[in-house]
Amino acid sequence: MLGITLTGCSTLGYYAHLAAGEMAVLRARVPIKQLIADPHVDQALRARLQLALRARAFASDTLKLPRNKSYTSYADIHRPFVMWNVFATPELSLQPVEHCFLFAGCVAYQGFYRHDRAQALADKLKQEGDDIWIGGVPAYSTLGHFADPLLSTMDRWNDDELVGTIFHELAHQEFYVRDDTAFNESFATFVQREGLRQWHADRHLPPPDPAAARRQKQFTELVLATRKKLKILYESDVSDANKRTRKAQTFAEMHREYRHLRDTEWQGNTDYDHWFDTPLNNAKLLPFGLYDRGVPAFAALFKRCDGDWTRFYAAVRKIGNEPASQRDAFLGNTSPHASAASP
Repeated sequence: MLGITLTGCSTLGYYAHLAAGEMAVLRARVPIKQLIADPHVDQALRARLQLALRARAFASDTLKLPRNKSYTSYADIHRPFVMWNVFATPELSLQPVEHCFLFAGCVAYQGFYRHDRAQALADKLKQEGDDIWIGGVPAYSTLGHFADPLLSTMDRWNDDELVGTIFHELAHQEFYVRDDTAFNESFATFVQREGLRQWHADRHLPPPDPAAARRQKQFTELVLATRKKLKILYESDVSDANKRTRKAQTFAEMHREYRHLRDTEWQGNTDYDHWFDTPLNNAKLLPFGLYDRGVPAFAALFKRCDGDWTRFYAAVRKIGNEPASQRDAFLGNTSPHASAASP
């Protein structure tokens, strides 16, 4: 059930907003090679752009991702995020409020190039009783419709974040299933992580910080475990009032478990403190269910394809073209076709 209906003037106004925002980004593009050759360009930016071009070549040469003009230009957009996504769920459900669009199909969020417009939708959905969360978007893919640039919003990232995002967004251009955010994002997240592993090995770099990887894994597991508890609660026969009480208790328990992890196993590392700066609710958990849920399934599929990227993408297309119920079963590693998906 949609929280809003994109029809009539509201649809036209929203598409006009998207078109204007995208055109502004595209107009800001400058070829990376031109910037690298410009003696007035900041040395730190030049080094980042050189790294991006090496990663772009690796993506096509080694990971077999699309070879096109995406991420061969740079755009300074003079704001911290290029877009803001609004995630929403009903108060007592983890089912996302979906929004349907011409090219992307139905997705579990709605994006805006202006924060005030994102806030206006969030306020509307909150008034209707939904849980909402606004997440800043530093990069995105137009699925090959345009030559996507690197953005100034990515300047503050470390090298792995920059390189991994190029792999992630190109994966969306390699294959994309309409109306299936979880499949698309889990696929792209796997390509990002495995691509980074191969990038490090190819360049004889030390592997990504194992402590940081362990923290990320433990934090994600904590979030997914909380989602599982809430799913069981929301599907139970207890009263709504009881569900609301236990929902609050579940989020409080999650916060306590996080603090215990941070202060003991992580020795005071505060990398994830900022995530708790805004109130916890169902909508805030959505990206984890979408981006992480199916990564193990894609990892297993890649292994069955003997680490051959071309065979892997063919297998992904085969599964992606199956009915939604079978794609969903694959993400949960229960598909009867999963072991036979490799060509």
